[in-house]
Amino acid sequence: MSEHPSEIRIGVVGGSGLYEMEALTDRETVTVETPFGPPSSSYMVGTLNGRRVAFLARHGQGHRLMPSELNFRANIYGFKSLGVEWLLSASAVGSLQERYRPLDLVIPDQLLDRTRSRVSTFFGGGIVAHVGFAHPFCPILSDIAGVAADGTEARVHRGGTYVCMEGPQFSTLAESNLYRSWGMDIIGMTNLQEAKLAREAEICYTTLALVTDYDCWHEDHDNVTVEMIIKILTKNAATAQQVVSAAVASLPVERGCECASALGSAIITRPELIPPDVKRDLAPIIGKYV
Repeated sequence: MSEHPSEIRIGVVGGSGLYEMEALTDRETVTVETPFGPPSSSYMVGTLNGRRVAFLARHGQGHRLMPSELNFRANIYGFKSLGVEWLLSASAVGSLQERYRPLDLVIPDQLLDRTRSRVSTFFGGGIVAHVGFAHPFCPILSDIAGVAADGTEARVHRGGTYVCMEGPQFSTLAESNLYRSWGMDIIGMTNLQEAKLAREAEICYTTLALVTDYDCWHEDHDNVTVEMIIKILTKNAATAQQVVSAAVASLPVERGCECASALGSAIITRPELIPPDVKRDLAPIIGKYV
């Protein structure tokens, strides 16, 4: 598929360290205004393997924002406004099963929502839409990420359920054991809202879940030190950079997945009844339908 060199079709959301790679050239900082307020930070746009890529520091520069403080709508809307069709997420997670060890990389295929106080939709205020979300991660993008991950030193796991909890505190022992009894695999605090909003925006989304430690159910949990965590985070960041770089080299591809047309039959409200200001604000997302 041909691509104009100035087009931004690929996005990456994660730690600010993700774009601190030598291969990323022609960098520019892009500020995006949205109807939902400011994104977590400005977008760093650069050229990686011949593609223009937009990076966003999920928690802001210097990690200033808690998971519950993230403006998920603004973050995804910003990517959509820039033209992004493919969004790779990199996230630190805890392991709920013995087989997922620190430094492992998981590409989950399911999500479980345990958040309580977050907005997870662009709709409301006079427009209603119900998108399909049975398969929350794009299978095409997940496959590309999996192949890219195989080229690293990390142990790679395909599939599994990511529990998205509210935070910022970690789980109690009772909660951790409950998730294990349900057969859940990994746990984090950010991906559920990103995945839902990306689907509404018809953006293909997947995550690179980088295991930092075992959750509190594990007998070794209390032996984990800050130094150990920092060492693992540093190694995981290097792995994420490798995967992102390799995945970007394989993109873009033809979008034959349900993500690309998720809104096709999802908007229930009659077009003439949608408030003009809502229609204007959501134009990047709903414009081709209403």
